[in-house]
Amino acid sequence: MNDSRLVKISKYLSKYLRHQPDKIGIKLAPGGWVDVEELLSACAKNKFPITRQELQVVVEYNDKKRYSFDSTGTLIRANQGHSVEIDLQLEPAVPPDLLYHGTGRKSVESILQTGLCKMSRHHVHLSRDIATATTVGARHGKPVVFIVDAGAMYQAGYTFYCSDNDVWLVDSVPPEYLQKI
Repeated sequence: MNDSRLVKISKYLSKYLRHQPDKIGIKLAPGGWVDVEELLSACAKNKFPITRQELQVVVEYNDKKRYSFDSTGTLIRANQGHSVEIDLQLEPAVPPDLLYHGTGRKSVESILQTGLCKMSRHHVHLSRDIATATTVGARHGKPVVFIVDAGAMYQAGYTFYCSDNDVWLVDSVPPEYLQKI
């Protein structure tokens, strides 16, 4: 199986497990879960057949760990980044003192004025390290990284969650908790 095929599968899964499950006839259960066999059947019916082996490789080797199986291996979900209404059943967590957010240069002025907003997603996504935030920011042009004073936000009552793939999530980050690197 070549890398190009794995990227296509990952993008396909992202689209339908995070944004448009109804377009291929699947329903996300609480937690964002969908039966693996139901997903594979829906993919085949929509002219994008995926084998169980391909699915396992994408889940296991995706560099961002976007997807996970449940403990039985019969359910799959996207770990975060949904634009459809879904309760991911994440538990509140105490964040590290500092987290990071990567973006493109064109967004810096707006972020400095209004902070980080979730936009069409469920949460703002934050990284544990600068390298990951830089990689995320590079998807939006020349990367810029912000330090997020997550410890102070937590003390002020903001609720944080940590997804299965170690992405930290929060509803918003006001500008007073941000510092541009």
